[in-house]
Amino acid sequence: MPGRIEDYALVGDLLTAALVGRDGSLDWLCLPRFDSPACFAALLGDENNGRWLIAPADADTDQGVTVRRRYRGDSLVLETEWETATGRATVVDFMPRRDGAPSVVRIVEGHSGTVDLHMDLRLRFEYGSVVPWMHRVDGQLTGIAGPESVWLTTPVALTGQGESHIADFTVTAGERIPSVLTWQPSHLPAPDPVDPFDALRRTEEYWKQWLRPFSYDGTYRDAVVRSLITLKALTYEPTGGIVAAPTTSLPEQPGGVRNWDYRYCWLRDAGMTLEALLRSGFTAEAQAWRGWLERAVAGRPKDIQIMYGIGGERRLTEWTADWLAGYEDSRPVRIGNGAAAQQQLDVPGELMETLALTVRCGLRPERHLLSLQQNLLDHLEEVWSRPDQGLWETRGEPRHHVHSKIMCWVAFDRAVRLVEEHGRPGPVAHWREVRDRIHREVCERGFDPARATFTQSYGSRALDAALLLIPGTGFLPPDDPRVIGTVAAVERELATEDGLVSRYSTGAGGATSIGGAEAPDGLTGGEGAFLACSFWLADALLLTGREDDARRLFERLLLLRNDVGLLAEEYDPLARRQLGNFPQAFTHVPLIRVAYELDGHATHHGRKLVP
Repeated sequence: MPGRIEDYALVGDLLTAALVGRDGSLDWLCLPRFDSPACFAALLGDENNGRWLIAPADADTDQGVTVRRRYRGDSLVLETEWETATGRATVVDFMPRRDGAPSVVRIVEGHSGTVDLHMDLRLRFEYGSVVPWMHRVDGQLTGIAGPESVWLTTPVALTGQGESHIADFTVTAGERIPSVLTWQPSHLPAPDPVDPFDALRRTEEYWKQWLRPFSYDGTYRDAVVRSLITLKALTYEPTGGIVAAPTTSLPEQPGGVRNWDYRYCWLRDAGMTLEALLRSGFTAEAQAWRGWLERAVAGRPKDIQIMYGIGGERRLTEWTADWLAGYEDSRPVRIGNGAAAQQQLDVPGELMETLALTVRCGLRPERHLLSLQQNLLDHLEEVWSRPDQGLWETRGEPRHHVHSKIMCWVAFDRAVRLVEEHGRPGPVAHWREVRDRIHREVCERGFDPARATFTQSYGSRALDAALLLIPGTGFLPPDDPRVIGTVAAVERELATEDGLVSRYSTGAGGATSIGGAEAPDGLTGGEGAFLACSFWLADALLLTGREDDARRLFERLLLLRNDVGLLAEEYDPLARRQLGNFPQAFTHVPLIRVAYELDGHATHHGRKLVP
């Protein structure tokens, strides 16, 4: 039985990542890439779908075993400390950066007395559906099935028991017992051995060196550093693409159907992520992310998608792993993401915002991206007045989403600014006319004067938390009564008393809730509060002059992080637990922004908020 989502911590090697629970079980790992089939998938089923447990032998009894976790300094090296009646030991988990094959290293360190431990390795390929042939080769335990093989090197003597390999062993004070698990294509010979202690030293040194450009030392440094390390951990280093999360199908409601595969890269994350990296001094990462973006969107503007694979792949066919029970019986378990084919008109605006930020910060974009601008805007001029699926990828009927229209305005506005402020070529008078036409329509058709708020879509009374982004786009200044009224309406209708914000109403008459029948977005059930939207509310409060309210909300949100500083996509304020895929880049990015804004740590990389 997997733990709560917040019970997990992340380790990774910048090509993939694993989740390790507080109980010492590694329950999720896709090899060799983020989007590869999982070889440990207990997270979406049970231990028979694959896991690797190292924990005290009496950890699941009432024998007074306590557990504490932390990352070693500002790194992605996880320490899980166990204290038992007989002693104290730590399991150190990490994934070294690759020189060859990908590896997971787990080192048991004894600190005092003796600790009896139990190891249970249940290797499964293809998302828990394939049990490999396990045998020993030159002292290594090897599992092979089809194209994959995994090799375990450890001094611990494991014994086959059914379809798992188990061992009971003892660690004493001062002793270190390493285990190294390495993936390799099955047609290749055994992978080169990994020195676990040298790999640990090099991994810690890597993170120390990586953080050297980071200079922020304000009030929220720890939260910002952990968020930046998480963004780096979600980066596929060969291409620079940043996945939304390393997991698939962690539910927005336990037992529900809102379960999606987030192991891909969304264009709408681009501008916000680029800003966070640049403001933090990570120019190389920003350039790599921008490079991924430029390659992914190359081609015809009408073919631009909302998301791509980590290498820029376009076909993300969605299918169901029906042999998996799902996290807490949340089905279906989806692999791939059918929303990649949706029409979402906010995406050109996100792309143009990213291009403008790139130029403003002195990162020279590739020539083809600048030439794409003209064709992109020509295409957007033809389609901006159509309905779309909106920012939230609803699977109901297309609508005229107000946020999408505003982002169409952003696309033309940023093109105008590139001409006026940076001397880029283009028909600026025509772009200005289209921009102003979109602005007039949104203000006429997307604003409800009776309630003094913009609405989710034309003619609708429903609200949308994406409207909180209006003052940050420059569509209207923060002190405009329509902006202030919209922020107040979102607080009133979509937020809890603690400021936890739902994305939109999943029921005809109210905010998103846990439970419910089929909603206007075409899905049944509800979801938790969306954490990115809650950070957007803090940002909007700050922009509209309510700094004390913004700071109180931000600091309440920081308390929702788990014990190692990570946040999922959503939070259930009733059950007081995290929900959705984990950890979520789209949550950690606005955390970074609001921390900087509250601390007055603005730099020339900060986004220009108003025209």
